[in-house]
Amino acid sequence: MSKSKEINTYMDKLGSEAKEASKILSQSSLDQKNEALRCISDQIEQNRVEILKENKRDLDLAKEKQIGTALIDRLELNEDRINSMISGLKVVSDLPDPVGEIIDLDPTPSGIEVSKMRVPLGVVGIIYESRPNVTADAAALCLKSGNACLLRGGSEAILSNKIIWNCLQGGLEKSGLPRGCVQLIETIDREAVKALLHLDEYLDVIIPRGGKGLVKLISEESRVPVIKHLDGICHVYIDKNADLNKAEDIAFNAKTYRYGICGAMETLLVHSDVASSILPSLYQKFSSEGVEIRGCGKTKTFIDVAEATEEDWSTEYLAPILSIRIVDKLEEAVNHIQQYGSSHTDSIVSEHQDSVDFFFKNVDSSSVMHNLPTCWADGFEYGLGAEVGISTDKIHARGPVGLEGLTSQKFIVKGNSHLRGV
Repeated sequence: MSKSKEINTYMDKLGSEAKEASKILSQSSLDQKNEALRCISDQIEQNRVEILKENKRDLDLAKEKQIGTALIDRLELNEDRINSMISGLKVVSDLPDPVGEIIDLDPTPSGIEVSKMRVPLGVVGIIYESRPNVTADAAALCLKSGNACLLRGGSEAILSNKIIWNCLQGGLEKSGLPRGCVQLIETIDREAVKALLHLDEYLDVIIPRGGKGLVKLISEESRVPVIKHLDGICHVYIDKNADLNKAEDIAFNAKTYRYGICGAMETLLVHSDVASSILPSLYQKFSSEGVEIRGCGKTKTFIDVAEATEEDWSTEYLAPILSIRIVDKLEEAVNHIQQYGSSHTDSIVSEHQDSVDFFFKNVDSSSVMHNLPTCWADGFEYGLGAEVGISTDKIHARGPVGLEGLTSQKFIVKGNSHLRGV
């Protein structure tokens, strides 16, 4: 049997098992799903030493291959990140169950009763890079929302993903739910991704988390509907009416909280009226953290930096690099975001309500913020428990995709022998 045929057979088996498991999971009670999440949480706690050991093996191999520091940061697990996985599972178990929720609509003239019921999507394929915690987060959200899932992590995290998946499988078994509810694609062969994209017989949606190239490839090749998680070219705009103490702290945190997350600020926009007051002190803070700054011609009159190119404005660095542009008015900042942004997350720092209102109305991103660093763009911080990605689509879900984003709705229509006349 050829390698390609072997992989297709393997993927077909996973898809079939996931489809069967989804039928059982969609009928499971809230208590059953929550028990599975608690059991998985216990398994991760009991196996944290092994998880760290396998993650170190992944990290050592990644460093040998000279993978960039941003990807290393995403790949690394430590005690705090394992604690976050465990707490994330517990938070998801405490969330209300969206499945079966009824939304009543207004009465109809004919007297029939029309409402909507929230239902699982079915089987969700998730393709992600580097971050092994996604294995637990994505599985938790899919389970709670009644969806089976097929997980395909990056080759650089395969050992970490496998040990976490073993914990997931152990928790499912202890809770009595089918192991097929959560499947990990164990091969790192890229043919498996292509096969996954063609499993339209079994999959209902695919969610890719990764670089622009990966998402573009998946969107073009998939036979399954895709909820896109595109790159995070996030902006902070410091308005002329900003509180400069707030602005300095917000801009610094937006960039340096974690360089490798999609919510990290990549471009700082500063109104010309406050540039001389804030840029020198910000430059000192960023320099102390080793952040390389590239600026427009106006920026270079205030701080000694390399000149930003056209490419810089549309680049997601995921690294300690920042582009700065000075603008003369709010509208210019908004135009810049509209031209170069990725519709992910953008923030305004201002004490002027009209400016904030204009920014909110005209910046069309999945999250638009006021007096906050963009790194707050996170499903856990939004109260969703966790997220399977941050959608930059407008359909079917937008922003951090939590439980509700992993469900759909169907119409429930009731009557009492109401007959429709001609």
